[in-house]
Amino acid sequence: MFDPHDPLGIDDLLTDEDRAVRDTVRQWAADRVLPHIAQWYEAGELPVVRELARELGAIGALGMQLDGYGCAGASAVQYGLACLELEAADSGIRSLVSVQGSLAMYAIHRFGSEEQKRQWLPSMAAGETIGCFGLTEPDHGSDPAGMRTYAKRDAGGDWVLTGRKMWITNGSVAGVAVVWAQTDGGIRGFVVPTDLPGLSAPEIRHKWSLRASITSELVLDEVRLPADAVLPEVTGLRGPLSCLSHARYGIVWGSMGAARTSFETALDYARTREQFGKPIGAFQLTQAKLADMAVELHKGILLAHHLGRRMDAGTLRPEQVSFGKLNNVREAIEICRTARTVLGANGISLEYPVMRHATNLESVLTYEGTVEMHQLVLGKALTGLDAFR
Repeated sequence: MFDPHDPLGIDDLLTDEDRAVRDTVRQWAADRVLPHIAQWYEAGELPVVRELARELGAIGALGMQLDGYGCAGASAVQYGLACLELEAADSGIRSLVSVQGSLAMYAIHRFGSEEQKRQWLPSMAAGETIGCFGLTEPDHGSDPAGMRTYAKRDAGGDWVLTGRKMWITNGSVAGVAVVWAQTDGGIRGFVVPTDLPGLSAPEIRHKWSLRASITSELVLDEVRLPADAVLPEVTGLRGPLSCLSHARYGIVWGSMGAARTSFETALDYARTREQFGKPIGAFQLTQAKLADMAVELHKGILLAHHLGRRMDAGTLRPEQVSFGKLNNVREAIEICRTARTVLGANGISLEYPVMRHATNLESVLTYEGTVEMHQLVLGKALTGLDAFR
């Protein structure tokens, strides 16, 4: 029997364990996020972020793709399914999990010392400590090599960090920040407890997107760190860029969650909303919109599955992640916009999730690499010519 929610039978690709992970995250989001998300979004706040983090830790969703130190050791596909279900509720909730696991925890897990891993990862996996990731600056987004945040050594061997980071998810509630800075020896990463003197995280307000997500600056005014605060296993942009690639992989899946919710909302609405004496889903133009949305949605989910299997096999390349991020976020926005037209004027109301998802995706389109950056990554891979220089 044809399933309008799974027209290609993609669910058949999943193992029982995959489905169990997906269903656990879906149920959590239904219970803890969906009843409140419109209110949080309208208010521009996430008042229970610490509580949600602990609950996400309890179901194994934080750093779930990492091994050891209290992490679940899930597959890449399972992590992707979790991202899809979280973003089907709201992009801000998926961002909370992505920044925690794919950026802050991943950086410490991959590049940190054993002492750093033991100190931070178990409490982060449990959601007791929230992490953030400081790379973007007010004047340096797509060009992180130009960052001005600087770390210098003093005579005693300590590091002293000075600079500003911008658009930092979780910043004002984080207990630890992974901060990237210029040094005399190149770009280095630092594990920075956020209660140190000289560090502040003023929250960014007046956003029209990702409103149910905490976004801050990080201001570092001669923040003093011990010598062993540096991530010892990486120097240069390879460190932060590998973290970004890991986070972008989650976006490939997550964006399809926002698209799925918008499509299913439009499908249900088209079946019940009547005009001219019959449901609007009976009109050819509405059916054409629904068909086009379904095709792009499930193509995007198939692409996410393919990339997930490659990541699990250890064969996923950064260019392929760019392929997925570029395609899936663009198509997700178009699905949301088309779904809004099916709902007509009701599409702009927070009684329905479509406009909320559409505006959230405007941020997702930009962060973790703009459209232009991913086009140039693919352009270089296709031609062998570097347009970044």
